[in-house]
Amino acid sequence: MTDYKAPLRDMNFTYFELFDYANHWKQFPQYDETDQDLVEAIFTESAKFAENVLVPLYRSGDEEGCTWSEDGVKTPEGYKEAYQQFVEAGWPSMTHSVDHGGQGLPESVGLALAEITSAANQSFGMYPGLSHGAMRTIEAHGTEDQIHKYLGKLISGEWTGTMCLTESHCGTDLGLLRTKAEPNADGSYNLTGQKIFISAGEHDLSDNIIHIVLARLPDAPAGVKGISLFIVPKFNVDDNGEVADRNAVNCGSIEHKMGINANATCVMNFDGAKGFLIGAPNKGLRCMFTFINTSRMGVATQGQAHAELGFQKSLAYAKDRLQMRALGKRKNPEAAADAIIVHPDVRRMLLTQKSFAEGGRMLTAYLSSLVDIQAVHSDEKARKEADDRLALMTPIAKAFMSETGFESANLGLQCFGGHGYIREWGMEQNVRDARIAMLYEGTSGVQAIDLLGRKIMGTKGKVLKPYIKEIEAFCAKHKDNDNKMIQQMLKQIDHSAGKLSKMTTSIGLKALKNPEEVGAASFDYLMFAGYLTYAYLWAMAAVKAQEVLDAGETKEPKFYEAKLKTAEFYWTRIMPRSKAHSLALETGSKNLMQLDEDMFAF
Repeated sequence: MTDYKAPLRDMNFTYFELFDYANHWKQFPQYDETDQDLVEAIFTESAKFAENVLVPLYRSGDEEGCTWSEDGVKTPEGYKEAYQQFVEAGWPSMTHSVDHGGQGLPESVGLALAEITSAANQSFGMYPGLSHGAMRTIEAHGTEDQIHKYLGKLISGEWTGTMCLTESHCGTDLGLLRTKAEPNADGSYNLTGQKIFISAGEHDLSDNIIHIVLARLPDAPAGVKGISLFIVPKFNVDDNGEVADRNAVNCGSIEHKMGINANATCVMNFDGAKGFLIGAPNKGLRCMFTFINTSRMGVATQGQAHAELGFQKSLAYAKDRLQMRALGKRKNPEAAADAIIVHPDVRRMLLTQKSFAEGGRMLTAYLSSLVDIQAVHSDEKARKEADDRLALMTPIAKAFMSETGFESANLGLQCFGGHGYIREWGMEQNVRDARIAMLYEGTSGVQAIDLLGRKIMGTKGKVLKPYIKEIEAFCAKHKDNDNKMIQQMLKQIDHSAGKLSKMTTSIGLKALKNPEEVGAASFDYLMFAGYLTYAYLWAMAAVKAQEVLDAGETKEPKFYEAKLKTAEFYWTRIMPRSKAHSLALETGSKNLMQLDEDMFAF
């Protein structure tokens, strides 16, 4: 059985050759010591930790799972020790401000490292991953006292954080939440209510857990306009920032899940727990989106990591497993059969996984540069443009990368045949773990409505137009490339970008007469945009690979030739899927809405 290995060569290509991060970081004075040598070394050390510490816990953690008792939740054997090593090595503090004990590296470095951790052991990676969102939320919206009291130990990893949104009667529709926050004379609040599906809500890895909780004040308006945000620690924190008495928040139970079994998904009971308001009263949802958007980027990366893990394992198996003969010339005449990698349908599955894994890595790198700009660029206009592009691309990344990650995990299992269905190979675990990414932090349908309804229709296309222009400008710049395949690919991408614009206008006109047209079109619209985005990124990779080969100086010509051939596979075999999505959405809402509810079943 082949274990996960961090794809360092492809990461270095993506970040340093394709997107030139070495020069990207030079535009920010606070990152003047961040260079390629340093970050490549960080990638290498992260790979060592993942492969030597996290990978060995991957299956055992799934088999054992987390254990609930009235005393708390116990993580699987080895997780607490692994987390202590994680903290001691400084991984939680990597991309946080030096003013609060962080190492001051760019956020883009952390997003790259998240892929390695997720692919090695997603359940483990979720514990510090959620803490990251809690840190960003407190840093962006907390008071000086809250930052002083909580941020340092979250950054060090001594404490961890959670996101507490969902209640049993409301998932995505947060306007229905009932958790109450009663004010106290000292400025604190007592929170009462129950939250469900809280990842890492209780565990034995850290000394304290800082819950970021949505609740309602007594005089709050109804709906989303009456939601406030609170810090609620597991243990109260004294004036010196140290753990004090136990707060009235407890884990009532843990969920029995399909996957990510080594991460505790908790029912959290707040029984008059002491909390502290973050941001302005009734403006909590706006503050919470700092956490939500951070988490959505993390989930997108999880989807890409599942594609990489499935691809690595199925590729190794396909090279080793002997079954039948090649239909053409025998590849291994001395053996009883050929390795299954010779068969076209196995190659279809492998190349699909490869194109999604490497395409997702490129999308993460593309978005990560925008995260850096949004966070620290000195020019307000540049920050606003990056923020707009992230607003557009985050729902695409979250939904498309999780959808294709799950597809890739399934294809990886399929490459193994019956052995993929057997637990010890790790393929069925990858499928089970991957499935949640299409659900939490907003389902694919929710992301689609957010993209088309709120981000595009809500801005009258303002956030979409610059992205379309960027794609069209790239196609125009390279349309005369000497490589005929690249020429043809760019012609198709340019056409598809124009198609996306036309579809947007068409949907908008239909929606003026019938608002349901937006919901009916949204999923197919998002998937079309996702396939187009990956095509754009693969075209960028093909152009770069051709440039390197034309220079004639590389010692790894096969690496770059593989980029060109994978780009061609994506364009000819995967990109045509976008046409089916465009045809489907153009049929409108009637075929979805004309069946009466009582006609669905008899």
